[in-house]
Amino acid sequence: MTRLITIFLMQAVVISTATAGLPSLRNGMRVTDLRCEYLCDPIGIDVERPRLSWKLQSHRRGQKQTAYQILVATDREMLDDDRADLWNTGKVDSDQSIHVTYAGRSLTSRTRCHWKVRIWDERDKPGAFSDVAVWEMGLLSPGDWQARWISAPATGEQAATAAQAETAAPQPAPLFRKSFIFSKQPRQARIYICGLGYYELRLNGAKVGDHVLDPAFTRYDRRVLYVTYDVTDQLAKGSNALGVILGNGWYNMHTRAVWNFDQAPWRDRPVLLCQLEVTFDDGSQRTIASDGTWRVSTGPIVFDSIRNGETYDARLEKEGWDTAECRDENWPLAAVDAGPQGTLSAQMMPPIKVTQTLEPVKLTEPKDGVYVFDMGQNLAGRARLKVSGPAGTRIAMKYAERLHKNGTIDQQEIGQHIKSGEAQTDTYILKGEGTEVWEPRFVYHGFQYVQVTGLPKKPSLETLCARVAHTAFDRAGTFACSNELFNRIQTNTLWSYVSNFHGYPTDCPHREKNGWTGDAHLAAETGLYNFHSASAYAKWMDDLKDEQRDSGELPGIVPTSGWGYHWGNGPAWDSAYVLIPWYLYQYRGDTRILAEHYERLKRYVDYLTSKAEDHIVSIGLGDWAPAKSKTPEKVTSTGYYYCDALIVSKTAGLLGKSDDARKYGELALRIRDAFNRAFYNAQTGLYDGGTQTAMSCALYHGLVPPGEQPKVVGNLVEMIEKNDGHLDAGILGTKYLIDALTAHGRADVVYRMATQTTYPSWGRWLEEGATTLWEQWDGKASRNHIMFGHVSAWFYQTLAGIRLGDDTVAFKHIVIRPQLLGDVEWVRAEHESMYGTIKSAWKIREGDKFHLEITLPPNTTATVYVPSDKQTFITEGPDYIHSGEHVQFVGMKNGRVVFEVESGTYEFTSNLPR
Repeated sequence: MTRLITIFLMQAVVISTATAGLPSLRNGMRVTDLRCEYLCDPIGIDVERPRLSWKLQSHRRGQKQTAYQILVATDREMLDDDRADLWNTGKVDSDQSIHVTYAGRSLTSRTRCHWKVRIWDERDKPGAFSDVAVWEMGLLSPGDWQARWISAPATGEQAATAAQAETAAPQPAPLFRKSFIFSKQPRQARIYICGLGYYELRLNGAKVGDHVLDPAFTRYDRRVLYVTYDVTDQLAKGSNALGVILGNGWYNMHTRAVWNFDQAPWRDRPVLLCQLEVTFDDGSQRTIASDGTWRVSTGPIVFDSIRNGETYDARLEKEGWDTAECRDENWPLAAVDAGPQGTLSAQMMPPIKVTQTLEPVKLTEPKDGVYVFDMGQNLAGRARLKVSGPAGTRIAMKYAERLHKNGTIDQQEIGQHIKSGEAQTDTYILKGEGTEVWEPRFVYHGFQYVQVTGLPKKPSLETLCARVAHTAFDRAGTFACSNELFNRIQTNTLWSYVSNFHGYPTDCPHREKNGWTGDAHLAAETGLYNFHSASAYAKWMDDLKDEQRDSGELPGIVPTSGWGYHWGNGPAWDSAYVLIPWYLYQYRGDTRILAEHYERLKRYVDYLTSKAEDHIVSIGLGDWAPAKSKTPEKVTSTGYYYCDALIVSKTAGLLGKSDDARKYGELALRIRDAFNRAFYNAQTGLYDGGTQTAMSCALYHGLVPPGEQPKVVGNLVEMIEKNDGHLDAGILGTKYLIDALTAHGRADVVYRMATQTTYPSWGRWLEEGATTLWEQWDGKASRNHIMFGHVSAWFYQTLAGIRLGDDTVAFKHIVIRPQLLGDVEWVRAEHESMYGTIKSAWKIREGDKFHLEITLPPNTTATVYVPSDKQTFITEGPDYIHSGEHVQFVGMKNGRVVFEVESGTYEFTSNLPR
């Protein structure tokens, strides 16, 4: 028997840190990371049959789940005794560990559900139960709300109607309070709150929670979100007080910009709905609800507008206003208000938070009394000011991402569409009492530089810092490699992604803050590799559902006040509504989102059909921000029409709707044939004039006839080579090029494009000092956009080789196929899938020794492709690899040895071709 010398498998000596030190387990597996609707121990959810997921950890190979048991109980002690009064599944023979739908007793409002799981392994051996997790139901019915919507009483100019409000003076942010006395000790307390546009909730003199800019923006006349807090520890027997500050946010856009949110159909004065429910030690209950007995006044926030900024006059502070000691008998009573028309729904996504604080790296004084703080990083958030001086001193902080040549900030680009008020300007007026520290509450800005004027004395670097704020996603991935250019591109992509997610995905955090649909879907796969963003995308899909017209038409931005239906939309943008649910199915195994939106997705494809002529769709935006060449919109629009029809057909098949599956599948075939008749020249092998975008569009969407693919790919590669290895595409074509070339075996061409440092390229941006991704290849527009960010997904899929397996979803079966490109000598990547952590790390040693270490979470399998010297392998044979436990040798394919591998950690070593 020959021995395998150049390729061998050895037991891993490094175990995942997530499993190191695990106690001895009955079946070698531990159930961890219990989730309900993607969230950890959520309270206040309103899904009546929530889905439950868990992960498995083990230091052994080949571990898999063959059965599970879930216990759900209203009482923790009952669950500790392995009893359940809500749901006991018994032993269920299934390997399903994600999105198991609750099927126990009907759940009612406020029900607190304690749950745990145990599983049986591949030997049918049961393990120990997991630690206990919880979820808690919110308020499921309008009748659960005793609270009334309230607002500040309207008098004088405040009485202007929404239509008249454009010319009315902006009103200070109202302060609401309610004091109350408990004669008993609270045992449990919940607050359910919706404050529009934004709120800050305070209880007994302290802020509740760490959310900012709550609740997330929605179309308020269709849907409004409430948030639930556990405030048990902030209440006490005796006197207590609730306080709420309201900001305008998107609900009351009283300043003007070209997108007309000042004319939104929902626009009105800020309103509050707040309900505190308390259970005492003796089991009795009490509810404190917003109503006409609450008191209201004004405070120090005298101006706030989401695109303009915030003005805070510290002289107007009401010390202790949110405490029980405050005397409020002279405060006016709140007005009971009709409130928004939208349905109240639970906010079931990560909130916006301040996630980090950055100190400035440089301070300059380009003019007398004008100070510019350079944060060294383009970001979304706001500044925190630390200052002392005389009362009445007015300090202005203006935010920008560029500087003029004279060193002052340049707001021309980011302020060009604002029609009233200043752009991105916060103002603080001192009260003159020692050191004063302030940051705004109800705005965020996009910036690298903060220009400060009005300071009473020369500042230092300690005078100001940046507070980074965005939707607080947990990380789902890490990537690093030996190519520092790629590492910097990855870092910039992450900054742009989080800078452009504040309850919904945006284009930029400064100029617009709009939910451009095209930007969102182009970055969605990058987002899902890097962040746990599924629940936030699910919320945004509800926003699209709320916005879609009966005709099926969608606008270019969501949410919208009505702008974006006449320009800015079309299939290349609107297809976010079809693509993102499909990505959530592919990457997270989410079928419910497809089922919930299916009829709307059909409606959208039917709308496109109504606009098509001979199955060609010509409406909408095309390849935005191209480097040089322009591609006709009808090419890209028809490409997405085909893609959407195909996804609807596949979705119908998943949902058991065979007639629809056939109908839309046949439609897709007709679109494909029409596309090729209209745009393909079989003699030249070119699509519509031969732009890179047109060619890669056809390949990316699978529209090229199989027999023509080599010719089309060859022509595309030749175009790129003639362009000195540079791409020539906009935001659509860039994603097409990355994926289409890689899929057709030319990842080397993508590598060459991605490593360029001259125009147009990511590298050129870096050469010019970029710390985020930019909107235009020439850098003339916004410098914090995410729409060119798909390259990060390529890093994971191609360099690290972590890909979805064929015919499976959510990385149940994984493909590990790293590609060795250019000067890359090592790669390390991890992705936290629904099943657990996937790792791929490889390096090249001594010039031709390839070493690959992988980790596959329990309950998954993988196909692993190991690059190898084919001749040596054939000479030595595969016999030794056949003896590897949990590994099966499959064969050779395109210079790689292929293995089928079960879960665990493995190391492969091979010789590379010389």
